[in-house]
Amino acid sequence: MRLDRRTLLAGALASGATIAACRPSGTTENADSRPAPAALNGWTPPDVEARQALIAEAEFGRKSSVSSRGGLAVCTHPLASAAAADMLRLGGNAVDAVLAASITQAVVEPHMTTLSGCLSMLYYDAEKNETTYVNGMMATPKDHPFLEEPDFTKLMGMSRTGELAFVPGFWGGFEAGHARYGALDRKTVMAPAIHYAREGFEIHPFLWGEMFVESATLGALPESREMYFRDGALLNVGDRLVQARHADTLERLAEEGSDYFYRGEFASRYAEAVQAGGGYVTQDDMAAYEAFWDEPVRTTYRDYEVVASPTPDYGGQVFCEIMNMVELIDVQAQGPAFESAETTLKMMQIIGQVFVDSTTANFSKQGPSIERALSKEYAQERFAKLSGKPKSPYDAFAVAPPPPGSNHVTVVDAAGNVATVLHSVMSLPFTTGIYVDGVYVCASGVHLGSGTPEPGGRAFARICPNMFFKDGKPVLASGSPSVSLTENIVQTSVSLLDFGLDIETAVHKPRFGGSSMNDFSALMIEADMGEETIEELRASGARLEVVNPWNWTHGSFDGIRIAEDGTASACGDPRRTAQAKSA
Repeated sequence: MRLDRRTLLAGALASGATIAACRPSGTTENADSRPAPAALNGWTPPDVEARQALIAEAEFGRKSSVSSRGGLAVCTHPLASAAAADMLRLGGNAVDAVLAASITQAVVEPHMTTLSGCLSMLYYDAEKNETTYVNGMMATPKDHPFLEEPDFTKLMGMSRTGELAFVPGFWGGFEAGHARYGALDRKTVMAPAIHYAREGFEIHPFLWGEMFVESATLGALPESREMYFRDGALLNVGDRLVQARHADTLERLAEEGSDYFYRGEFASRYAEAVQAGGGYVTQDDMAAYEAFWDEPVRTTYRDYEVVASPTPDYGGQVFCEIMNMVELIDVQAQGPAFESAETTLKMMQIIGQVFVDSTTANFSKQGPSIERALSKEYAQERFAKLSGKPKSPYDAFAVAPPPPGSNHVTVVDAAGNVATVLHSVMSLPFTTGIYVDGVYVCASGVHLGSGTPEPGGRAFARICPNMFFKDGKPVLASGSPSVSLTENIVQTSVSLLDFGLDIETAVHKPRFGGSSMNDFSALMIEADMGEETIEELRASGARLEVVNPWNWTHGSFDGIRIAEDGTASACGDPRRTAQAKSA
């Protein structure tokens, strides 16, 4: 029942509802006439008027593109995009900026991300002309019974309990990325997150909607109640959300890093809280965690080189396999997916088949080698066999996917360095009810549906930080959150690279999506793809759920297009509260 309520509420928000009627009017708590604080570790917070203006931009619907040669950032909350741009202005690089945005989102978008989730980053170093990848995915506890006989349907049901809490990877990925590539002091990079946790920020409608759906959970325990309630009532749109305990934790992290988070007081309290909630994480599990650097996967797409996340962050490999097959579609003759039922059907067939194949291989441990999976010959063999009804990825599990909870951030700096990061709550927000020093402890059963790791191993996750290169230089870097992240990236990348659309036009075009949250055997398609296309797809046997234009489950194309002269362009996706900001 709660999942249905979330789906209905999210649909209302994505359709353009603003919950304006719920906005408080002149309450004492909401009136914020205090002067903006002084600079914090070199970063100056926006004053009240500027902060409120940024938060007012956190809305669904049409957005405008931003272009710059001095640095550019895009993600799903304007405060976080602005924090990234601030780091660039302070002399930081793309890594400083992308990490500042990511950890700020853990404060201002607590319904989408948390320090107990993951953070993985694909990075292009312009001076060295090399691309690296840090895996900050969560790790499974070494002693966990679900690893013996995985049952995806059961695991999904466990996503509301501490039973599926993992060893957090967010901080490991953050710390590793900053230690290797960061130019600014860690305290400076974390200053916006600490400020917004300590001083608060106005709640925007999307966050309030998720708070409302989970208000019973948030109000049941003292630690979450002190953040999200006032005088016994749930905070409202426009009220300031203050997270003092979270601010304390962030300050300790800025000072002590992993010595505190994985090996110190926080690790001890985290393990204790998870075990009290039915979970299995131990202090030894926490102490053993380390992010690791890996070589990205690579392929080509027409005249471009594609570089993406490697397994166990397997979404990048899947994306490369898909683009190898999309390359075999004569898109110039057929047209882009948003105009062509033929192209849409073929893309649906490709994505569904590759997703099912990869999931089966992850579970059975008997898939093709990476070299074979990424080969053009294998792509041709698979493409030749495509026919009939496109597969719905979650149909194989006979269970609908949960509503998405993730963020993506992409940044280009003035020197041409590029960083693109996925970080995530990895499941339904707030639902475990477990907090440790202001940090929400998420449960991540949905990602075990992509394959069960070894005890202590990384969770498999269909995340997809990716870049396209032309003549050795990046021309497009992107990623997306959501159930339909792969479909989003494929369609938008083709619109940009094959058809030369500008990025503002591309992100506003209608899309098809992945598995429906209401009918696991159906694929989602936005209504404005057109009745003719929808009827042609149904005639082919496709099972469809028609959803609203700019549907929120179809992700946010958090990507940046880079022109030959170095000009970077980005545009917030209308399906989320995204905005792009320049330095």
